[in-house]
Amino acid sequence: MNWLTPEFIYIVINIFKSIIILLCVVISSIFMSFMERRLLGLWQNRYGPNRVGSFGLLQIIADMIKMLFKEDWIPPFADHIIFTIAPVIAFILMLLVFTIIPITASWFVIDLNVGILFFLMMASLSIYAVLFAGLSSNNKYSLLGAMRSSVQTLSYEVFLGLSLMGVVAQAGSFNLNIIIDNQVYLWNIIPQFFGFLTFCIAGVAVCHRHPFDQPESEQELADGYHIEYSGMKFGLFFVGEYVSITTVSALIVTLFFGGWHGPFFSPFIWFFLKTIFFMIMFILIRAALPRPRYDQILSFGWKFCLPLTLINLLLTAAVILYTRQ
Repeated sequence: MNWLTPEFIYIVINIFKSIIILLCVVISSIFMSFMERRLLGLWQNRYGPNRVGSFGLLQIIADMIKMLFKEDWIPPFADHIIFTIAPVIAFILMLLVFTIIPITASWFVIDLNVGILFFLMMASLSIYAVLFAGLSSNNKYSLLGAMRSSVQTLSYEVFLGLSLMGVVAQAGSFNLNIIIDNQVYLWNIIPQFFGFLTFCIAGVAVCHRHPFDQPESEQELADGYHIEYSGMKFGLFFVGEYVSITTVSALIVTLFFGGWHGPFFSPFIWFFLKTIFFMIMFILIRAALPRPRYDQILSFGWKFCLPLTLINLLLTAAVILYTRQ
């Protein structure tokens, strides 16, 4: 058969791996919503979801069925086209970021030489989904949420990008596979601790997670920029948020904790365990910290994160210049 060439087989194998990886990301992100409710119940000394299935494990399926059968209502005063595409853009952009993350040495969707730049680009474009949702809803609360989100994301993306420049300088590349190979003997968490700290803070802010959830704070904005969404449109925003948490957790593992490297167990198990740990840390942050005022969030970013990031860059540059002499 002439069409069964090595190139065709290679393409089919890569498509298969890509589908498996992206499905695992979506499933793990959906499962995280259940894990979050169970852990919050444990830490707050109350019951979490425990009625549907053994230990409440089928609660996810019940929520999906409920979401599918809810009325997909579009307000008559909304811009129907932009209102519809906003949650799709939010979900797809967050999912695309995971395509550059290598799970093991051979399991990844695409190996980009500019992987970190691709991540920063997708994170920047995610602002448009929130702006589209807030503006097209024609609601004052959604508009305020979209404005808060755009200012917060633009501010913290400055630190998000600068915090990674130390890692790039040490590895000499924007390629995530090369960055992981550079951590075989020493994880970047040790020489790049300040970069790790600012990346985690900025990652939480970009994901709009507590305590940086000002764009959708229920007490102030009644759910913010997706207040008018229902049915699966709201479901896409909901799942997209957890996909972003999974992606940022996987990026923390890749950039600062050696990726799939580890003793005794297989690379996949190490990557999975490390990523789950940081996903749980996202939940712990929500349970432990209060929500500050909006002006305090911006002030904290510019007065603490930016100087810390610049100090980290200067120290990294000094160490690299000293060791290369």
